Amino acid sequence: MKVRALGGGLSPFWRGPQPERGLGWHPGSGGSLLTSEGTEPGSERVSGGGVCLGGGGAQVRRKQGLCGVGRTVLRTLISCQQALLALPLLLLLLSTPHCAPQTPLIRGDALEKSCLQQPLDCDDIYSQGYQTDGVYLIYPEGPSVPVPVFCDMTTEGGKWTVFQKRFNGSVSFFRGWNDYKLGFGRADGEYWLGLQNLHLLTLKQKYELRVDLEDFENNTAYAKYADFSIAPNAVSAEEDGYSLYVAGFEDGGAGDSLSYHSGQKFSTFDRDQDLFLQNCAALSSGAFWFRSCHFANLNGFYLGGPHLSYANGINWAQWKGFYYSLKRTEMKIRRA
Repeated sequence: MKVRALGGGLSPFWRGPQPERGLGWHPGSGGSLLTSEGTEPGSERVSGGGVCLGGGGAQVRRKQGLCGVGRTVLRTLISCQQALLALPLLLLLLSTPHCAPQTPLIRGDALEKSCLQQPLDCDDIYSQGYQTDGVYLIYPEGPSVPVPVFCDMTTEGGKWTVFQKRFNGSVSFFRGWNDYKLGFGRADGEYWLGLQNLHLLTLKQKYELRVDLEDFENNTAYAKYADFSIAPNAVSAEEDGYSLYVAGFEDGGAGDSLSYHSGQKFSTFDRDQDLFLQNCAALSSGAFWFRSCHFANLNGFYLGGPHLSYANGINWAQWKGFYYSLKRTEMKIRRA
């Protein structure tokens, strides 16, 4: 059977045996066969005087084959009506995107793929069986907005979603508010994931934070915080300044330079939200959750080790002080 549009609606078109001239079907007849010769109450008259009763069982005198064809047409029409009722659900199922596998370290066509169960973070990606370090797509904002991110799948059991990464100074981090809100850089290089993405992630799950550090002598250290969130109680995270909340410090040799910043709004050179009289972001050549001003300045200038200027490099004061700019930093979160 085919379906075609007639008069703005869907109408069945069948190729079975054709009834005699004048035989038709009318929805108001309760499923009866009608002829051009007229009807009697409760029955339908067919050409040649045969009768096919519409209810309580058929009493066929003649033209039995014709009545059978009529019932076949009726059943076909009812089946067609049922199919039409199910059509919206079928179209919805057909239009729903199927799950596309993640492929590490690719971009381009990967951005156009979507999945019935899009991963929120690298923890979800790990659970899907992808356990190699690399760039993957996550969906903090919803199923239609993929975001590339670097997943650390090896450090301390893996599953880390990296939201800040620096290692060679190829990307400038001295940027304005919109860049820090939305993110910048490339997930396969230096980048910042974006304050809005961070807020959406920490709004949906409970996370811990790990900060990995390395100097130019290849020494490494880290600091961990059992609780990490961005503007957790804010109706508008941006109006709240994407405030930082950290707690539960665990020392990995780096010392605690971040607890001082907990509760502070994020500041950039074009949006001063710190507590100092001057603009901490401008003074420190970076952007961060400045207080008055900082013990951590991981988005400062990439100055390549010791520097003469005060506190404007990639500083983690409790490890290397205010006059040493680090070689590598990674800020990453994992579900607690």
